[in-house]
Amino acid sequence: MQRKKEPRHVEKAKIRHKNTAYQLLGESVPPASRMVIELEGAKLYTHSPLSIPIEVINGAQKGPVMMVNAAIHGDELNGVEIVRQLVNSIDENKLKGTLIAVPIVNVFGFIHKSRYLPDRRDLNRCFPGSDKGSLASRMAYTFFSQVVTQCQYIIDLHTGAIHRTNLPQIRADLSSPETLRIAKAFGTPVTIDSPLRGGSLRSEAEKCGINVLTYEAGEALRFDPLAIHAGVMGIKRTMQEIGMLRKSRRKTPETFIAKSTSWTRAESDGIVRTVVQLGDKVEKGQILAYVNAPLGKAKVELKASKGGIIIGQQTLPLVNEGDAIFNIANFSQDDDKVEQLVEDFIEDISDMDLEPLTTGHLQIGS
Repeated sequence: MQRKKEPRHVEKAKIRHKNTAYQLLGESVPPASRMVIELEGAKLYTHSPLSIPIEVINGAQKGPVMMVNAAIHGDELNGVEIVRQLVNSIDENKLKGTLIAVPIVNVFGFIHKSRYLPDRRDLNRCFPGSDKGSLASRMAYTFFSQVVTQCQYIIDLHTGAIHRTNLPQIRADLSSPETLRIAKAFGTPVTIDSPLRGGSLRSEAEKCGINVLTYEAGEALRFDPLAIHAGVMGIKRTMQEIGMLRKSRRKTPETFIAKSTSWTRAESDGIVRTVVQLGDKVEKGQILAYVNAPLGKAKVELKASKGGIIIGQQTLPLVNEGDAIFNIANFSQDDDKVEQLVEDFIEDISDMDLEPLTTGHLQIGS
């Protein structure tokens, strides 16, 4: 059967909005295609190059340039899997604009399963870097100057540290109307209006006029299927909001903005037994956990320093006096509504068909 010819005005619109080749690191990526590019970040002692893998997906039509990156801290693995699932789900023929996917920024840390670089520096405190500085500073400079500055939007993927897990949450500078718009579109139950830290990717990119969201979910060195799926869905909702993907009929989950966050710390050494979990609403003075000695019946009650929703907690049951155990977010809205929103969020994602991740374990709501 002969294909029906499209009206002339439709054909003209397609021509007018047709994308052009995207240039990155000396490579040209034609419209409606993708390419893997290697950015040499550093060299090993053997002089073998250590490269940062980058996949550029250039859409068929014009649109924004967004980067999604993970593993600036080399032991934060959820983001690596989020990037993998994301790029495998994108059809370059239906994409508007350009998606730059960087699953592993800190390749040194990733190889050694470490948060840091070999010089013990935190890469996320070294941006924009210097071409004459330390190893961390040079890597930051290379990545920032050659990749970050080419973007209009960035979603920076993180997890909690080792033995510490986070409820899925967005952290962003919400004083920017555009950043606030995309933070709401991402659709985590909790959004934190987080101050910018000097030397972080988010801080330095914002200075260049780039809108940045930091997604925090799960724990270092662990796959958390729910946190991963929430990340993929949130990125796609953000891409839909800025016109890179066709909008879905599914309603964007509501988010509540935290007005403050604080940690409740252990008041004694010992073994902690928690009685609350991520997403729970707690009242000021409520018992969150008990700290016991290995022998004996004496126990110390760990009470909430303020009311709110638990958005982060230590997972290691061994604590020292002063250790940060629970991170509690306080909201101007009714905490009961936030708690219900978290429960609905977890339930909705749990009902979806999640890609199996046999090496991980579920943290949220477990």
